[in-house]
Order: sequence, then structure tokens, then C-alpha cells
Amino acid sequence: MIVEIKIPSPGESVTEVQLSAWLVNDNDFVSRNQEIGEVESDKATLPLIAAESGRIHFLSQPGDTLKVGATACTIDTEVVTKDELTKSLIHNETPTKDETIDNIQHKETKEPLPDLKITPLGRKLMEENNLSVEELLSGLTRIGKNEIEAVLNQRAQNNPPTKVPINQREEERTKLSPLRKKLSERLVAVKNQTAMLTTFNEIDMSKLMSIKNQYQSAFKAKYNVKLGFMSFFLKASAEALKYHPLVNSRIVEDEIITPTFTDISVAVQTQKGLLVPVIRNVNNLSIAELEVELARLAEKARASRLSIEEMTGGTFSITNGGVFGSLFSTPLINPPQSAILGMHNIIERPFAENGQVVVRPLMYVALSYDHRIIDGKDAVGVLVKIKKFIENPHLLLSGSIDPEKDLLNI
Repeated sequence: MIVEIKIPSPGESVTEVQLSAWLVNDNDFVSRNQEIGEVESDKATLPLIAAESGRIHFLSQPGDTLKVGATACTIDTEVVTKDELTKSLIHNETPTKDETIDNIQHKETKEPLPDLKITPLGRKLMEENNLSVEELLSGLTRIGKNEIEAVLNQRAQNNPPTKVPINQREEERTKLSPLRKKLSERLVAVKNQTAMLTTFNEIDMSKLMSIKNQYQSAFKAKYNVKLGFMSFFLKASAEALKYHPLVNSRIVEDEIITPTFTDISVAVQTQKGLLVPVIRNVNNLSIAELEVELARLAEKARASRLSIEEMTGGTFSITNGGVFGSLFSTPLINPPQSAILGMHNIIERPFAENGQVVVRPLMYVALSYDHRIIDGKDAVGVLVKIKKFIENPHLLLSGSIDPEKDLLNI
């Protein structure tokens, strides 16, 4: 039976997608529920899943634009794999004609040995000990670092890197993916449709770095994820936005919509472009819960497995150019949101403290905001409060920047 694998729908408004890659080769044998390819729209990347086991036949090639519901490939379920045939022979079952693979070897036929290179000393040692190549290979029950490095070194010797001629002047053309095209449109729209301004500040990261260094091992042992800085900035932003809710708002036609919750989009760089998965209800999550969710979403983003629901609905964004070495930048707003926080590289710099010059690990931070809805006072206020929370992490326990005043009720 021939099974057709059709293009899935990434969303209600999407009518066509681009076939970005096949994960198997044409005429390969695939298993049921195996990922066989990827399709990409302007919203998400979706996997193509084999509905049944059998031999696959491609009807489209990577780069082709296909309508939702179109057939991307077929699977011939009448053909079984060699492993399946072997299982039937073990159970004394006679395979039918339909189950026979073209030119398949009988079970008593040995697999051809790879083309091995044996040194004269090695061959002499094998002859002295009456050791065959088959016995030698069957005795290699463990593959370690030395074995892998030996193969890699041999491969490098056999395949030296190709030198590009000095006078070569060629150009490579790569078609824009739907995701990259949509991203381009959104970035241009931000500049044209918002009154964007950016305010800056710097943060002393000493206390946060001390906490990270002191508790990294214990944190990873308990939660199986590393402790980073992003979770603290997420928590600090959520607390700061409580004091300035307009920064967490958006404009829809002639209305300002201000949510009571904080869903923060976190920019993740992938091979296919910048993706912004959303962490829901940041204000209700602990640092540990934020780290676990960050790791989960980042892994899905890099594997191109984020759903549309996981990338929509954010109320505020954070991007960290510091991981690439950026010292200073102006982040672009992620519409329809009204503000975005930009983190940067941490560098030790001279710092005036109590009349003395000391060296501190400092980070420049930037807040870009839509001036149509957010006044400078709120934008600067949010950034100042984020700075205070990060420089005094214990304040995140109460969510108050002045716990002494709260204690005295003044």
C-alpha cells in the first residue's frame, strides 16, 4: 500500500510552507512515527512524520514551496526492512513475496567487511596469534576517545582541506526562508510603526556572580540545569513591571491593553534565525522554575520544534547580546509589545565607589520602548528598578525595592 505524507498546517492563516530539509534519503526504509523531514513557515518549523513503516519516495526537494495539504512524499508499506525480515526468519516464519527486498542477502551470508588498513606490524601480530579480521572486530566491544581520535586523524590525512584559489571571486545565492522573510518584515515595521526610544544604564554584577559561583554545583545537582543570569533578569523584570504596568502594555487600535500577568519572550539564536519563545507567568515562578523552563524552550528552539503557542502572546521581551560579546546595542521592540530589555557583555571596569576607584564586573543594559504609550519616566523607572533588584538579589524574595519602608509601613 502507498501512504501519502501530506504537508501539515502550521496555523490558521498559513496556506503554504517551504520544505526546508529531508532527514532521510530518497528510497530509504523509514519506521512508523520517525521524523523524516522539516517544513518551515513564517511562524514555525514543523516536522514531517512517517505515518507507516516502509520505503520512502520523495515528491519534492528542499527549497520547494508547497501548499498545506499537498503530498510531500509517499511510503511503500509493502516493503519491509532487512531487520524486520531477519526477525521473521528467527521466529521460523517464511516471508512472503511482498516482504522480500530486492537482492537481499540470505541470513547465512556474512556482511562484507569494511576496507581496513592494517599496518605490517599489526598484520604480523595477528598472524602470530592466529587472529582473523572478524575476530579482531568482534573483540572491539568498547569505543573510547582514543579510537575515535584515531579515525578522525586518519580521515584528515585521507581528505586534506580543499584550498580556495586566492583569485576566486564567486558568490553564493541562498533563498530567504519564510521565517527570515517574516522576521525582516517585522523589523522594518517596528521602525516605521513605533516611536522607539532607548534608555541605558549599567549594573554591578558582583553579587549575582558571587551567588552563581557559590551555588552552581548544588543547583545543577538538584535541578539538572545550570544556574545562569537570565533567570534573575526575568524575575527582576517581572517585579519591576509591577511598579510600571504601562511598560507591560500594548496598543490595539485606539485602546491600551494592560495585562495583570507577565509573559516574557526570550530571544534565542538558532541556525534558522532569531526565535522568541514565551515564558508564561514569570511573576509566579521561582528562579529554579525559570531555569528549567528556559532550558526546555531553548532546546526546542534550537531543534526547530517550538509550537506557535510557545512563540505568541508575550507582554515583554529580553534579549542577551552579551553571549556574543556585544558591549552596547539598541534592541528592537518585538511587536505588538511596547518594550524590550537588552543585556550585554560583562566586563571589569574602573568604578567610583565611596570616593575610591575600584574594579567591578559591569554590564550595560538597554530598554527600548514605544514612546506612544510609555513615557520616559516609566521607561527609566523600570530600568532603575531592574538594576536595583540585580545588584541586591535578596530583594527578589519580597519583590520590594524598599523592604525597610514596608517593614515600617511608611
